[in-house]
Amino acid sequence: MKNNYLISVIGPTAIGKTSLAIQLAKHFDTEILSSDSRQFYKEMQIGTAVPSQEELSTAKHHFIQHKSIHDTYTVGDFEKEALATLEKLFKEKSVAIMVGGSGLYEKAVTKGLDHFPDVDKNIFNELNEEHRKNGIERLANKLIELDPDYAKNVDLENHQRVIRALSICLSTGKRFSDFLGQTENKRHFRNIIVGLDADRRIIYDRINQRVDMMLKNGLLEEAKSLEKHKSLNALNTVGYKELFKFMDGNVSLEKAIENIKTNTRRFAKRQLTWYRKDDRVNWFNYQKTPKEIIEKLKDKYLLQS
Repeated sequence: MKNNYLISVIGPTAIGKTSLAIQLAKHFDTEILSSDSRQFYKEMQIGTAVPSQEELSTAKHHFIQHKSIHDTYTVGDFEKEALATLEKLFKEKSVAIMVGGSGLYEKAVTKGLDHFPDVDKNIFNELNEEHRKNGIERLANKLIELDPDYAKNVDLENHQRVIRALSICLSTGKRFSDFLGQTENKRHFRNIIVGLDADRRIIYDRINQRVDMMLKNGLLEEAKSLEKHKSLNALNTVGYKELFKFMDGNVSLEKAIENIKTNTRRFAKRQLTWYRKDDRVNWFNYQKTPKEIIEKLKDKYLLQS
């Protein structure tokens, strides 16, 4: 039986993952799966840094803008569809590439989803009512108190994730993070993880430049076209939610842009915290050439072109 390899390209936002993934796909004559959950939605293009048409035409991509913001699409759905895509792809190729900044979605494909106990529905409903009445701050502080480890990794403004974690904590008396990493399903491929990194100052500079470029390319206009749907979970994401607050008259445009940059930097920090716990990652400086990275992988994993 031949050895099949899934090369996962990970790292903080704006570090250059898309470019490297395309170069890897070209070298190994294969296709790319996106595990960036923000790029699934066809209505969100500028604010999610979807690859350009030129990039998409250079290598075949899967799971890019294949859903609508009105669709229900879970990480479990993605896991099933991604594994089915890989099974089909590995019939012809021995290497596939996956790239994205959503650690949970990458992990769902490579290891499988964690299993959690049932939640007390009364607790879940009470937490949702608390959020409806008083907003996210109290719930976020409660999660920091009950599970500081998970609180460091989650977007504390994402009420659905905060409520889910809190409901587990309050229903079981255990930390949400105690249930993470307990499940690992057998996969019929070998996973190689390539991580791109840089000095934090460089990462933050690249993020600031990307946000400025998004605005130049029409991010504000895109957000305005989506404002009527802002209650949808897909749009509760950095780059859009800050502009919606500007449109509501709560902050100035300058402050909204500043908040996008700040929240994106926080997101990048959480990404690195998530990935640095995984000792399987092969870390490379973002300035390493694709050729250097490929040669290193070939030597370490005996990969064939």
